[in-house]
Amino acid sequence: MKEAARIFKAHGGKVKARTIIGPASRAVYLEALKRGWIDTFVRAGCMIITPGCGPCLGAHSGILAPGETGLATTNRNFVGRMGSPDSKLYLSSPATAAASALEGKITDARRWL
Repeated sequence: MKEAARIFKAHGGKVKARTIIGPASRAVYLEALKRGWIDTFVRAGCMIITPGCGPCLGAHSGILAPGETGLATTNRNFVGRMGSPDSKLYLSSPATAAASALEGKITDARRWL
């Protein structure tokens, strides 16, 4: 979250793609609040969801529809992991996810670092 927040804040842009921030736990959420990262994400146009598992296991809050493409910072990837088995899911670093959200397409994060 630190790296993504740094990129959003440094470039002051708004996201051009649906961007969901899902803190892994209440402790992570509270730390992100304390450090100002949640404010940075909200100002960039991100959606903050309840801490815990959500789209990462295809349960709720942002699962992929048929034909939709997603980019996630989780550590697992298989067909239907985050919703429809007819969607595409790519894994990335937080920097790549943030840069891609700002560009509205999967992109190389190096120019944003």
